[in-house]
Amino acid sequence: MWFKNLHLYRVHAVAGIDGGCIADRVEAKESRPLGGSEARRIGWCPPAGRASTRRQLYHHLQGQYLLSALRQERILPPAVVSEEVEERASAQEAAEGRKLRRQEKLTLKEQVYEELLPRAFVRTQRIDLWWDHRRQLIGINTSSRKRAEEVLDLLRETLGSLRVTPLASQTLPMRAMTTWLGDTGTRPADLVMGDVVELKAKGDDGVFRGRQVDLDNDDVQQLLEGGRQASKLALGVEDHMTFVLHDDLAIKSIKFDDAVIDEASQADDEGDPLVRLETDFLLMAQALGASIDRLIDWLGGEAQQAADTPASN
Repeated sequence: MWFKNLHLYRVHAVAGIDGGCIADRVEAKESRPLGGSEARRIGWCPPAGRASTRRQLYHHLQGQYLLSALRQERILPPAVVSEEVEERASAQEAAEGRKLRRQEKLTLKEQVYEELLPRAFVRTQRIDLWWDHRRQLIGINTSSRKRAEEVLDLLRETLGSLRVTPLASQTLPMRAMTTWLGDTGTRPADLVMGDVVELKAKGDDGVFRGRQVDLDNDDVQQLLEGGRQASKLALGVEDHMTFVLHDDLAIKSIKFDDAVIDEASQADDEGDPLVRLETDFLLMAQALGASIDRLIDWLGGEAQQAADTPASN
């Protein structure tokens, strides 16, 4: 249940979108087994998975929504298709005594793909979506921006329309992270520095990646003085969580504070998996919301242009 990564989005024009709206429409987009001729499919599944006998496709607690998308994709390596195409092409050329034209090979490739696809291995991935209705904020638990956009597309299809833009800050994360690294006096009082950093050069001088390092040591400072900028930096919000901030405002490698985990573990779930899920989710949502508020404050507030930029429908 506890999120590891977050891609964040600002929600615009939320009028008319509420729990009842979601409940009425989410079942129409529920996941189903992948058809034999389908390469990929995405739909909603119960966040509790098989842990509960009660089928519930979304959870709503104190203005916080939790949905889970099930993404299925058939894995058919291009090399397997190419090898089969070459074998069939060679056999046909030998039988007919001529070389196949390019268009004939393309047609043969389509035939091979259609034949092999139903037998391909299916990879399944569950991607959780957190929607803070009070903050008008959506966070998607995936390390991939592309996968996050796929889940947003599913949510748009489910609701009929949804205006969102990637969350943006007044100060670019790369600029802020570089400043915090190079000048300790610029660090917010409640910002906790971690021990992971990635520094990029403007040219082709490669990337410096450091783990379990003292970020104030001379080596790091010399790299900064040489013009490198921070593209990743481990940070923490006291009593809530630690994470690695990326230059696109993605939050990854999230670890929640022991106090948050302890509070969740001490809560009485009465042996009900759904109660446990909802307890963990609410505590997690509170920690995430408070941490994102602090992060945006550290970055000079939210960029106004985020709300004015044409949003996806």
